Amino acid sequence: MARSHLTLAALATSALPGLDVAQARMHSQRSHGLFDSALIIDRDGRELIIRVPRSQSAETEQSADLVALRALTVGNRSRLPFDIPEFLGQTPTGPTRAIVYELLPGDSFETDALTGHVGVSGSIGRAIAAIHGLPTAFIADAGLSQQTAHECRTATIALIDRAASTGYLPAALLRRWEQATDDDALWQFAPTVVHGSLSDESFLIVDDAVSGVLGWAALAVGDPARDLNWLLAARGEAAETAISSYLAARQGGDPRLTQRAMLYAELELARWLLHGSDTRNQEIVDDAVAMLDGLVDTVHSNTSDSLSTDTGVVLDVDDVETLLDATPRDAASRGATPHGSAMHTDSFDRAELAAMFGSESDDAPSSDSADGSDGDVYPASNPFADPDEPVERVTPVMPAASDEPFDPNATAAYSIEAERARESATSTDDQAATRSSAE
Repeated sequence: MARSHLTLAALATSALPGLDVAQARMHSQRSHGLFDSALIIDRDGRELIIRVPRSQSAETEQSADLVALRALTVGNRSRLPFDIPEFLGQTPTGPTRAIVYELLPGDSFETDALTGHVGVSGSIGRAIAAIHGLPTAFIADAGLSQQTAHECRTATIALIDRAASTGYLPAALLRRWEQATDDDALWQFAPTVVHGSLSDESFLIVDDAVSGVLGWAALAVGDPARDLNWLLAARGEAAETAISSYLAARQGGDPRLTQRAMLYAELELARWLLHGSDTRNQEIVDDAVAMLDGLVDTVHSNTSDSLSTDTGVVLDVDDVETLLDATPRDAASRGATPHGSAMHTDSFDRAELAAMFGSESDDAPSSDSADGSDGDVYPASNPFADPDEPVERVTPVMPAASDEPFDPNATAAYSIEAERARESATSTDDQAATRSSAE
């Protein structure tokens, strides 16, 4: 059972002694059920956000976000052309805690709307470049994750191997991704500070410019391509502006950046598959399998597609535009987990994933584009010797799911049903606390 806005207002007064609440209302826009949240307005008109995790993964994300925000000191923030959330206070509630932040001004938009304006797109590119331009030393000082280029490559190989071990990964995709990880030139890059979970939901916009960036739980040093793969989902020339603005601000230097971003975008389906396998959710596994098959069909439909080339040619603006127009809708728009994966795996939107990668499920949107075309295709040289080769897969038996009690110190997958049962059992106490606060 979700906590009411009155319960959350009472928690806010506990987190911030002296807070005089004038208004409170639910604020769950695009939260994907991860948090109970409310907008709080005090007597002085100050606007605050309070959030309470609803699952173990949300608890882990929130804790990592707090570490990152503390690492982003005043000096670091001064280097960024936008605002980031400010932590104000916290209070325990049951097995977790409520966190209060100051509300940042700005509006959020879906990916196509966000990148549909050239001015906004340019601002997004420059904002990402500013993050990547931060000095890396503070990441180590804060004890946050750091990966070398070699470690990024090794982690990608491990992800592919895990996906292959499920028995559901098409052999054609396995070879495609292995070819990319075998290409030494693809992994010659300088790691930077990365946000780690950028998506359309990360950006707040005021006056056609980025005013704030949210969701810093995956802050780290790593591959800058991870912060760009969601842009490959956007349609239109304005998305290309974001890429070119980023490259101009960073002054180039990484000729294979976009190819790695494309690889990471495709690997989101592998993460989705692993999420279904790890949580023993056969429905998610079936969704992932359908979309992996759709990706195989998409790649086979273009005989000039490859993630790996030996040319080493720097991508120019026309190349980037081709990549943006030709890449299917990216599942990366949901961000990253605190431990380095490229998504919050419990916040995937099934319909969006299906639309992006061509799920054949009955409730999936059609892969045909609005203009009557056959949908998105990939750019660049087909690694498959035989485009008619059948998909090879074995089907393992999924073990039965089991409910786990909520453990705020654990990092394993968590059952939202168990949390709802706990919420139902404690709802009477919450209501009593709310009435007491109101009085």
